Amino acid sequence: MKTRFAHAYVLNVMSDDHPGIVASVGRAIAEMGGNIDSCSQTVLEGYFTLIMIVSLPETVAPDALAQRVRGADPSGLEVVARAFLPPAYAQTKGETDRFVVTAFGTDRPGIIHRISQYLAGKDINISDFYWHRAGDDFVLIGEVDVPVRWDVAMLQVDLEQMGKEEGFTVKLQHENIFVATNQLRLTR
Repeated sequence: MKTRFAHAYVLNVMSDDHPGIVASVGRAIAEMGGNIDSCSQTVLEGYFTLIMIVSLPETVAPDALAQRVRGADPSGLEVVARAFLPPAYAQTKGETDRFVVTAFGTDRPGIIHRISQYLAGKDINISDFYWHRAGDDFVLIGEVDVPVRWDVAMLQVDLEQMGKEEGFTVKLQHENIFVATNQLRLTR
């Protein structure tokens, strides 16, 4: 990942949800002369969470950066900051292809564990993950990076069999097929 400035940090923010959190965090970064290089934010059941990579023109202690961001919002934010270092996994994972795993059915404990354990056992990294439960039903959507050494047809069979054993439906589709069949527009 290319950052705007030489001094980059990972910033994680959590709070009860309310309007203006992103604006407050953005203002704190801008006041430090910094840039937001990438971010992902969501609200779950009334809780706000944000993770971002920020770069600053000068080195700062991660605790000082976290304190500055905490002070930007009067409601109180939980903030963790650390120096950005390219993760070792990203450098050693080898060639992968992006797939989407989906599952839905009747909820019960252990489903996320079972799917994620299978993926981890195949060295398949989950890069984005969404789970929602409504009543007794659930839906899961995950973007995963599948090493090109795997036979995708066998992975699909394994996942479908797991779903049958556990009483839910699970599919693995290449990102391009998922986008085309669901009329979504994903960009990298």
